[in-house]
Amino acid sequence: MCSYSSIELNSPVDAWYGQGIALYDIGRYRGALAKFDQVLIQQPGHAEAWTYRGYALIELEAYSSAEESFKTVLLINDQSALAWHGLGIVQAKQGVYEAAITSFEQAVSLNPNDGKALYNLAHAQLRLKQFKNAIASFDQSLARRPHSYHAWYNRAVALAALRRYEQAIHSLDAALNLKPDCHYAWNYRGFVLNTLKRFDEAIASFDSALQHRPNNANAWYGRAVSYALQGQAEASAQNLQRVLQLSPKLFHNKVETDPLFTQVRAAVSVRSLIRDSA
Repeated sequence: MCSYSSIELNSPVDAWYGQGIALYDIGRYRGALAKFDQVLIQQPGHAEAWTYRGYALIELEAYSSAEESFKTVLLINDQSALAWHGLGIVQAKQGVYEAAITSFEQAVSLNPNDGKALYNLAHAQLRLKQFKNAIASFDQSLARRPHSYHAWYNRAVALAALRRYEQAIHSLDAALNLKPDCHYAWNYRGFVLNTLKRFDEAIASFDSALQHRPNNANAWYGRAVSYALQGQAEASAQNLQRVLQLSPKLFHNKVETDPLFTQVRAAVSVRSLIRDSA
């Protein structure tokens, strides 16, 4: 995207556009929107103003209006990678992932080096459970943006969905090397390690998650699962007690029905815990 310093202010339209870009860059999206609208009153075919208007509207969560802006750009210039990317973001925000994938693919075809568009394509593919495609897209994105811990994390989710657990651990380790305080990556790493029956490592991962977010019910739940899978009912119950203190509505039914607790559910401590939390 452009920066304010690169714009030559030869007319009021140029000035409004430059001011809009400057406001957008510092996060003042409503102010930016007003400037882009001034541009478009004078020059309705100003594709760049329509494009940035769309991105400002995304930030303001006005997705329908943003979609209209990007579609207007594409009527003017259907080769705008930025507009296709923006349209895909809007469609994904609205849960229309098939359409979003098409838009992101158009953006990538026009700008193959856009690592963000590749990431967004991969994320949409992940949401549709197109796991192999998502992994390929995450790999392409990471070739351009290797320091994206989000991409490493979501790549791990796709790999785990295909039961490629060791590779998922590798991806999670890459994410955590980049962002050691990413509590949800530590959580997910613990759950993958539970699947591999590497329980001591799993508990260590959940403990790392709790160092960064002590009231993390998911991490306490993961610890409870680690102990349950080893048949350690008392230790599992102690962790479940913490889970149910933090998030009783979310986890009560899950504790009652989760097959991971089959080995310990009959224990008096676990039965009492489930009964008392009802």
